[in-house]
Amino acid sequence: MANSPSGESILERVIRILEAFDDSAPFLTVSELSRRAELPTTTAYRLVDEMVAAGLLERYGREVGVGMRLWELTERSSRALTMREAARPFMDDIRSLLQHHAVLGVLDGHEVLYVERLPTKSSTVNITKIAARLPAHACSAGMALLAHSAPEVQERFLASRLTPYTPNTVTDPAELRRLLAQVRKQGYASMVGVIVEQSSGVAVPVMGPDGDVLAALGIVVPIGQENVQGCVPLLRGAALGLERALRDIWPRREGLPA
Repeated sequence: MANSPSGESILERVIRILEAFDDSAPFLTVSELSRRAELPTTTAYRLVDEMVAAGLLERYGREVGVGMRLWELTERSSRALTMREAARPFMDDIRSLLQHHAVLGVLDGHEVLYVERLPTKSSTVNITKIAARLPAHACSAGMALLAHSAPEVQERFLASRLTPYTPNTVTDPAELRRLLAQVRKQGYASMVGVIVEQSSGVAVPVMGPDGDVLAALGIVVPIGQENVQGCVPLLRGAALGLERALRDIWPRREGLPA
C-alpha cells in the first residue's frame, strides 16, 4: 500500500474512514468523515470517491454510508459468521429456557466484541449489540475470556488503564487477578452491576479444539436475578454443544494432533 506524506498507508486511512461510522452516525457527509477520521478534506473526498466506486461506501444524497459490497465480502468468509451460525441454536435454547438475553462475545485486544445477541422482551437493561464492544473487565463475557486466556494476555490487560463504570467495577489489578483466578477455577463469571447498575451478567467460556478460549457465551439478567446455580449448568451444556459444533469447522493450530 502506498504511503501518504505522513507515512500512513492507504489501507490505514480507509480503515479510519470505515471506523468513523457507528450506531449514532450511520450516515455522514464527507466533511464529517474528514473530521471523524482526522483526514485532510481533499484526501477524504478522493478516498470516498474510490470507495464508492468499489462499493465499499454508498451515497445517500450529500451523505455516505457503509456499502453492501463490504457486507457481502465479510459475509462470504467470516469466522464471526461461522461462529454465529453454529451458536444460534444453542443460544436460542438458552434464551427460551432462561428467559434472558443471550450473548456471544470474543476477546479482541482489551475489549469484548459481540458477534451475536438474542434479546428477549425483558425490560432488563442490555447494552450489548452485535459488532459492538465492551471493556473486558466490566462484563461477564470479558472476565470469562480473560480468565481462560494465556497469562501474558492477562498481564498485558492488567497493566492497562482500567476505567470504572459503576461502584461495582473492579479496576485494582491485584483484585482483578484474584477474580480471574476464581473465574478460571469455577468455570464461569458472574458480574453484578459492573457496567450498568441495573443488570448483571453470567458467562462461560467456549473452548477451541486446541485448548484456547474462542468465545464466551452468556446471559444478561436483572440485578438480583443471577441464579448462578440454575443458569450455569445450562450455559455450560450449551457451550459444550457449541464446542462440538465448531470442532470440525474451526481452524487448528499447526503441529497439534487432530
